[in-house]
Amino acid sequence: MKVVIEDGCIGCGACESFCSDVFKVEDVCVVNDANIAGNEDCVKDAADACPVSVITVSE
Repeated sequence: MKVVIEDGCIGCGACESFCSDVFKVEDVCVVNDANIAGNEDCVKDAADACPVSVITVSE
């Protein structure tokens, strides 16, 4: 699975609240690629919860 944060992240923290092992919000969201495996479901939930739809998930 590949996760990309597109331009436009507002740093709201929704992704981190759904999947803190993968997403960390500093000024904007940062993805910890090493932790994606095993957390695919919460990654998808976080992408769905993003209020500005900037998290792209591909297989």
